[in-house]
Amino acid sequence: MSLDVTDLVIEIDGRRVVDGISFAVPDGARVGLIGESGSGKSLTALALMGLLPDGAAATGSVRWNGREILGIPDRELARIRGNEIGMVFQEPRTALNPIRTIGRQIAEAVRIHERIDRRAAHARAVAEAGRVSLPDPERIVDRYPHQLSGGQRQRAAIAMALAARPRLLIADEPTTALDVTIQAGVLRLLLSLVESGGMSLVFITHDLAVLAQVATHGVVLADGRVVESGPLEGLLTAPASPITQGLLRDATATLWRGEDQA
Repeated sequence: MSLDVTDLVIEIDGRRVVDGISFAVPDGARVGLIGESGSGKSLTALALMGLLPDGAAATGSVRWNGREILGIPDRELARIRGNEIGMVFQEPRTALNPIRTIGRQIAEAVRIHERIDRRAAHARAVAEAGRVSLPDPERIVDRYPHQLSGGQRQRAAIAMALAARPRLLIADEPTTALDVTIQAGVLRLLLSLVESGGMSLVFITHDLAVLAQVATHGVVLADGRVVESGPLEGLLTAPASPITQGLLRDATATLWRGEDQA
């Protein structure tokens, strides 16, 4: 299944914040949206999922497997969310419900889309917790988000997004709040799950060094517009846009700092 975004425009209270973004994610591709804060990358992801905040409106075209999904009724889009397209949000503290157990939250998408009973859903939650390398899956599914570490919460969020086996995963800065060691583990996990499941990936980040670990193509955004796109190798070795060149300098500086600390 493929995703095609054409001339996406997002306005918030009449102010244009995303201006004509276009990109494609072929079946099995790993595409990154990269840009500084305010570039429009997270709003683009929310528009793809039909989750824009109040006061925001999107126009243009978002086609999933040839079907236009931008602007379709929420009831129809709900059949796609989680089932065909999953999303890992930037901050698991806000993405996870604090008064529901981890297992119940992982199982929710499965119960909605696959109509299985509570016992089977619990078994599935345990299996998914194990699949994302959460420790002691049988016990951890009975815990609440505040009882998990930051890295464990992010793994639980990934398990939630992948429980119903979607064909496309959107990951919105999933490692921003994690330290470098945990970040590396989560990135390896994401890449492994995407590759083993044959999924497509849209990975959103402000860090070109992070993007280089998971994506093969990049779309560089600034002020709500695409300023450069192409194979990631080209963006790393011969960036044409000053924006991409700045991101590359930042990534190089981060890598140097990491080597100094090591």
